[in-house]
Amino acid sequence: MAEAYIVAAARTAGGRKGGRLSGWHPADLAAQVLDSLVERAGADPAQIDDVIMGCVGQAGEQAVNIGRNAVLASKLPESVPGTSVDRQCGSSQQALHFAAQAVMSGFQDIVIAAGVESMSRVPMGLPAALPAKHGFGFYKSPNMEERYPGVQFSQFPGAEAVAKKYGLTKDELDLFGFESHQKAIRATQAGEFKKEIVPVQVTVEGEKQLHNVDEGIRFEATLEGIKGVKLLQEGGMITAATSSQICDGASGVMVVNEKGLKALGVKPLARIHHMYVMGHDPVIMLEAPVPATNKALERAGMKIDDIDLFEVNEAFAPIPLAWLKGTKADPARLNVNGGAIALGHPLGGSGTKLMTTLLHALETRGKRYGLQTMCEGGGLANVTIVERL
Repeated sequence: MAEAYIVAAARTAGGRKGGRLSGWHPADLAAQVLDSLVERAGADPAQIDDVIMGCVGQAGEQAVNIGRNAVLASKLPESVPGTSVDRQCGSSQQALHFAAQAVMSGFQDIVIAAGVESMSRVPMGLPAALPAKHGFGFYKSPNMEERYPGVQFSQFPGAEAVAKKYGLTKDELDLFGFESHQKAIRATQAGEFKKEIVPVQVTVEGEKQLHNVDEGIRFEATLEGIKGVKLLQEGGMITAATSSQICDGASGVMVVNEKGLKALGVKPLARIHHMYVMGHDPVIMLEAPVPATNKALERAGMKIDDIDLFEVNEAFAPIPLAWLKGTKADPARLNVNGGAIALGHPLGGSGTKLMTTLLHALETRGKRYGLQTMCEGGGLANVTIVERL
């Protein structure tokens, strides 16, 4: 079977809800990343066989196949197809897996896997809440109700349940949230994000500017301030300061096989070493990255210490902390440039966003293997292991 290689990876800087990126239509924002990937790879736009785009809120401006609409908003020709994927928070990581499978099969040679989410313009939960409000039903079916009677699937009690199951304390969560900002501050000030970020033009108070710094980073954050943030639910441990930030953003990677490498005449950034996806308990929901990582490593014939850097999405602080306990990974290798608590979590855009950051961090540090995983609604987790070349 052919190999799958990543030859380009890019992302926008994150934007806060109602912030610097809120003026961008998501199709146009995603198009900025598509154009950047083509430019970075030195590709003829007509060489792209497909665009697979992750997006969770596929309603309103993100409806009617956002993947295809992003192609039509870009410099790519009409001949390039596009499709949209929803595996909840892992949508663009799954897009990467589908792209890799396509080129490994030989069916296609050059595929862009990408993701986008404008949480300012399409609020979280809108595709479920809006139809329900107007009498068009709800996603939980009678058969699901019979299997999970009275259960309201929600990530918030799921995150609290993970924290309790793994014996975590509020102090641990608060410290993790603080350190996410500190790592993101260090990486930003050291210019470590510069290569991976696609600058986009924004208008702030009537003045045109380039948006190229993640807006969610709190450069003034203190541990005491984080500790003082109000709890999300009474009796819980999690606050807004230990949760991922609502975020606008887009990201993507270009995936090719050997034939694609020759056609482009470029050197690969990395080889996709292993891919795995797992279903798990949909009630606790967010624990899946732990067993999924352990199973992926087993199937890949690797041990946790073989991996040089990890990107585990910071949906809530308990998730990466539980993951560390459940996998016995080295904390010093985890989210070395900060994570979604500081940088934001643009839902469907986060999968290829994390991969972009992981690939650039491996290059900066001269490391070989990276592993990415994230918790996903419905009790799911994708795992991707890459080898830097």
